Amino acid sequence: MTNNQPHHDLSGPPTAPPLILGPSIGTSLAVWEPQLPALTRTHRILRWDLPGHGGSPAALLPSDGSATIGDLAALVLRLADEQGWERFAYAGVSIGGAVGLHLGAHHPERLTSLAVVCSSARFGDPAAWRERAALVRAEGTEAMVASRPGTWFSHGFAHTPVGAALIEDLRATDRAGYAACCDALAAYDITADLERIAVPTLVVAGRDDPATPPAHARRIADAVPGASLLEVAGAAHLAGVERPEPVTAALLAHLTDSTARPHDDATTRPQNDTPHKDAPHTHTPHNTTPHTDASRHAAGMAVRRDVLGNAHVDRAVARTTPFTARFQDFITRYAWGEIWTGDGLDRRTRSCITLTALIAHGHDAELAMHIRAALTNGLTREEIGEVLLQSAIYCGVPAANSAFATAQRVFDEIDAEHVTTRATTTTAPTTTTKVDTASRSDTEK
Repeated sequence: MTNNQPHHDLSGPPTAPPLILGPSIGTSLAVWEPQLPALTRTHRILRWDLPGHGGSPAALLPSDGSATIGDLAALVLRLADEQGWERFAYAGVSIGGAVGLHLGAHHPERLTSLAVVCSSARFGDPAAWRERAALVRAEGTEAMVASRPGTWFSHGFAHTPVGAALIEDLRATDRAGYAACCDALAAYDITADLERIAVPTLVVAGRDDPATPPAHARRIADAVPGASLLEVAGAAHLAGVERPEPVTAALLAHLTDSTARPHDDATTRPQNDTPHKDAPHTHTPHNTTPHTDASRHAAGMAVRRDVLGNAHVDRAVARTTPFTARFQDFITRYAWGEIWTGDGLDRRTRSCITLTALIAHGHDAELAMHIRAALTNGLTREEIGEVLLQSAIYCGVPAANSAFATAQRVFDEIDAEHVTTRATTTTAPTTTTKVDTASRSDTEK
């Protein structure tokens, strides 16, 4: 490291797609430690320290009150240039997320995707940040220590070894560097530029975050075209530290999805349960079979979203826990990444087979989900009825009876959703209502 660039750390396969991770004010690059094992499987990771934080010199930002988020973004671009990365994925926490939004709005050609964690388009009253900068310049970062546990964490997490280590990072932060970051936050307001961001964007909020409440995240997600939003329960400002599992899972899905799908496919495809008989099947041939875990996961996630819908997959990813993480990865790679991506059968046929197997084994909850998926894959209600009738012969009348009841319930729910959508459109024509047409059961694959 030279004196004109931030301290940084590289990990992951050197030839993997690059991902740069930005920290929160008062922390070091250690704030991303919980995500590192998962992210380094598929990406070349560069974590960097803010000026005056961790190993970065404070002099990287001006100390006269003129520092900006643009200055920090320039440091990130300098690091990327040093690595020879023309384009890279970026994820940042709080002020690190602000840097990402600046890059997305002003240097979109450099980003492949963007993730913004517990951040904002404007961090409150600029005067408050000027006051904090003056306080820290006078008294050091110890003046911030007492208030940070309740801001960064909920449920006493500050008393855990991980929480305590981050508080020590704050204590060790140079007062001039911290104050300069406060100056940058005081001058920052990217609200008017959010609509210019044209890269795939994930926005994550901690439900208990007092610094950047979920409303801040919603404003970003509403303004950035096609952005996805995840709200993490039981997490405050450092959601990725306090609740690493759902944040990591969402990042992995976002990074995979950004690679697998074009950005203009950002909205959930509506389910059409009465397609024209000559409509093309939703089967996409693949010339090659994925050969690595990462490529299988990417292909599987794309098909999974195609068949089950973004809403269902987003919920399933958000609810992933350490106990279920390996199973979710297995299902995505194997069931969706190897079987559903095969060329031997189109998706209509695969849906028929899947429905029959679920009926035979009495898996009614998953049957409901795959009835919706069958509609997405091009089967009509009448054709689904034929599959259920056929199953009565080979799976048994009681099993088929239960299946017909499940199918009728799903059709009734879909009809009710369509009525709700039409009513909402009629009463509020300027408001777009997104109907969740995925299964109510998110424990399924």
